Order: sequence, then structure tokens, then C-alpha cells
Amino acid sequence: MSPATLASIHALSASTLSDLDMAGTAVFAISGALVAARARQNMVTFAFFAAMTGVGGGTLRDLLIGAPVFWMHATAPIAVCLGIALLVWFTPHRVWHERAIDWFDGLGLASYAVYGAAKATAYGIPWLPAAIMGVVTACMGGIIRDVLADLPSIVIRPELYVTAAALAAGLYVGLDAVGLSPIIAGAIAVVLGFCLRGYAIIGKVDLPAYRR
Repeated sequence: MSPATLASIHALSASTLSDLDMAGTAVFAISGALVAARARQNMVTFAFFAAMTGVGGGTLRDLLIGAPVFWMHATAPIAVCLGIALLVWFTPHRVWHERAIDWFDGLGLASYAVYGAAKATAYGIPWLPAAIMGVVTACMGGIIRDVLADLPSIVIRPELYVTAAALAAGLYVGLDAVGLSPIIAGAIAVVLGFCLRGYAIIGKVDLPAYRR
């Protein structure tokens, strides 16, 4: 391939992976707004829950890897969170399935896990810390949301959660290491991570608990 073609492919890969960041932000914001709806909060609280859940994981990621905090240098992430808060506020509650929070959270989990690992890798973080950074990025939004709502943290609920994030992040790092295209590696990792989380939601699947 010519240098121009390779440059185009790398630019497309970077753009596609960045879309995962926005997708993760959006679906986490939905889950945050739905928690506010379930608690019958006011509009300001809707916006706060959506924003903190949407950008919380990415903020911690950027601080830890030494990157500029993404929502401080672009209007779109916060604008998306606030727009979603308005959407959920004006949408009849019956439109949202009872377990919509879990499903949106699961999609955000997989997307953020992959993008967190990809961004850490791009900043020169070694493969194992990069995979762990994907897990931290994915889980932090849900943790912040549950703390704000005074709910039991989603990471300590019985069904698989952190495991799904670890699968998505680990798969991306592994597939990227063997030379697979970032777009294909990201797609495979997101789909399988989300499928594992969905399987856990439907089947109440969990790992064996500690027994002394």
C-alpha cells in the first residue's frame, strides 16, 4: 500500500475508535438519566446524573494516562449528555423498559472498555495496564451513578459486570497486539463484551463467590 493509503486507514481507525468514546458517553448518560427518572428527580439532577455518568470514566482515564481531559477540549460530550437528559425528561416513562438501565449500561461498558484500552495503548501504556485502564474506564461511570443515587454499586451485584469489561478490553489489546486492524479488533471486542454482559443480565450469570 502507498503511504497515503496507509495514512487514510490509520485516520479512519482513529476516527472510528473515537466514535466509541462518544457512544460510551451517550449510553452511560442515558443510564444516568434513567436512574434520576426512577428516583423522580428534578431537571437539574437529571442533567447532573447524565453528565457525571457519561464523562466520569473517561475523565479518570485521561487523568491517569496523562491525556487532556476529553470533555474539557470539546463541546460535544457534555452537549450530548445534556441533550440526553432532556430526551429522557420529556419521554414517557413507559417507553423505557424496566431493565433499560442495565442494557444501556452494558453497551456503554463494552464501548468504554475498548476505547479506554485503545487510548491507553496510543499513549504508550504497556498492554496489561492498558487493558486494566479499559476496565477502569468502563466501570467508573456506573460506580459514580450508583454512588450519587445511593444505590448498591453495580460492580458488586451478582451477575458478571467487571468480567465483561475485562473481556472487551483484553480482547482489544490482544487482537491489536497480533496486528489486527483497530476497527475490526474494536468491533469484535465490543460485540463479545456486550454479549457477555447481556448473557449475564438475562441469565443472572455470575462467578463463584468466595467460600472460606
